[in-house]
Amino acid sequence: MYPKKSSTLLRDWDLWGPLVLCVSLALMLQGGSADSKEDGGPQFAEVFVIIWFGAVVITLNSKLLGGTISFFQSLCVLGYCVLPLTVAMLVCRLVLLAGSGTVSFIIRLIVVIAMFAWSTLASTAFLADSQPPHRKALVVYPIFLFYFVISWMILTFTPQ
Repeated sequence: MYPKKSSTLLRDWDLWGPLVLCVSLALMLQGGSADSKEDGGPQFAEVFVIIWFGAVVITLNSKLLGGTISFFQSLCVLGYCVLPLTVAMLVCRLVLLAGSGTVSFIIRLIVVIAMFAWSTLASTAFLADSQPPHRKALVVYPIFLFYFVISWMILTFTPQ
């Protein structure tokens, strides 16, 4: 939650927490019913694949650019940094229960932007520091795009 640039945090990596966060976000983003003609959002498998495939691509990019962080440490960091976006999805679902309109959209927009910034800054605190100084922008840009796509899915979600 709070990105302290500590290498001891990276030594104790796991993938269970990111898996739980990914599954819970995918379940909250679940679209309408299976037989519904109008789809309100992405299906579970789409969200799951976007998150894990995106994390693997960012990790491979980081490793190919000469990063010193291991493959699973990077997946762990990217996965745990989905937590603010999962909280944003929970808040957006609650706001949508209250009603949809301009005020609802503005509240959701503010929450999603804040959590997007938090996720991006938290993950780049770890991943950009493991890169050579002249290649940091090449690592930060895909992270920005990764969390932007997830944030966009959250913002444009409409329940059925």
